[in-house]
Amino acid sequence: MADLNPQNIPLSLYIHMPWCVRKCPYCDFNSHAVPDGALSQELEQEYLQALVEDFKTQTDFAQGREIHSVFIGGGTPSLISAQGYVWLFAQLKALIPFEQGCEITLEANPGTVEHDPFADYLEAGINRLSIGVQSFNTDHLQKLGRIHSSDNAVTAIQHARAAGFERVNVDLMHGLPEQTLEQALLDLKLAVESGATHISWYQLTIEPNTVFFRTQPVLPVDEVLEDIQEQGEQYLKASGFINYEVSAWRKEKPSAHNLNYWQFGDYLAIGAGAHGKVTQPDGVYRYQKTRLPKDYLARVPAENLQYKRIEHDDMPFEFMMNALRLNEGVPAEFYLERTGTALTTVVPLLDSLKQRHLMVDDENRLACTEQGHIFLNSVLEEFL
Repeated sequence: MADLNPQNIPLSLYIHMPWCVRKCPYCDFNSHAVPDGALSQELEQEYLQALVEDFKTQTDFAQGREIHSVFIGGGTPSLISAQGYVWLFAQLKALIPFEQGCEITLEANPGTVEHDPFADYLEAGINRLSIGVQSFNTDHLQKLGRIHSSDNAVTAIQHARAAGFERVNVDLMHGLPEQTLEQALLDLKLAVESGATHISWYQLTIEPNTVFFRTQPVLPVDEVLEDIQEQGEQYLKASGFINYEVSAWRKEKPSAHNLNYWQFGDYLAIGAGAHGKVTQPDGVYRYQKTRLPKDYLARVPAENLQYKRIEHDDMPFEFMMNALRLNEGVPAEFYLERTGTALTTVVPLLDSLKQRHLMVDDENRLACTEQGHIFLNSVLEEFL
């Protein structure tokens, strides 16, 4: 393995806010109902201070780099006040500067439980929103355990745009319990017409450790799922959206933060259960934080870090699992630059995939063909 130069690799930051008003039955993310039904000012301040202390332990990972992008996920990060983010960003920037024009994304849920108006979050320095709509159908929202209504969802998108957010992603799921083709297409139509500039559109999967896993809902049959996928893609393309990643559609520029993930960039991670990835001269490392908020707050920051090197044999799969999700793939030079491993080590496998028309025949780019994207899981298994 060749020595790596981290300064060639963008460095992002993920911030995890672990609380929600209520846990949804399909959700397997690290989220927890807020204590006593509301996030107190005292708990907010304690958690924000813990994030800063956590960040201090990771400054050496930057190695001269600035923060390229920030993503605040959860949970429901908009339960934290806008003023809380003003304070947090000031503390973080004093430790590692943010790039000029750094993309800062905040996940928010449509509804009446948000802490502050969208304009306040924009003024705090957040310049991109990701609104967790999931569906505009009242029955589906109830089955998904969502606490907002269809009107709340439409209004949230419109209010975000009116507040000055030029970049608004909408999270939508399809293949919902007993969902019809017409209902799925209407969800897309309402997202587009309400002002979404980016749509994350993905099929509901039943994950272990969720309510849906224990009490399986009735999902659409395969024929309906195929029709939803095909006609949904046709509608989005006709509406001017570009499918640049498996489930990501954009009318504006791509999400800088997610693009960095998919291009095997680096990202620091702070917060309960947060996962990070950093490049050091001797290798690439992943790490994660203590999952439960009470445990995260109770420990000193160094005890929250569980750190593990990606082994040489695992590198092809780790890299391709991200890069091949992008429709355009990544420059071939990224493989050596970001793994420290020569591309020649996987050339026989790449040649085999190209001969089967599953990867594009381009020595300067690593990307799947349209057929390869259909069978992406099978393509990725070949790198294991």
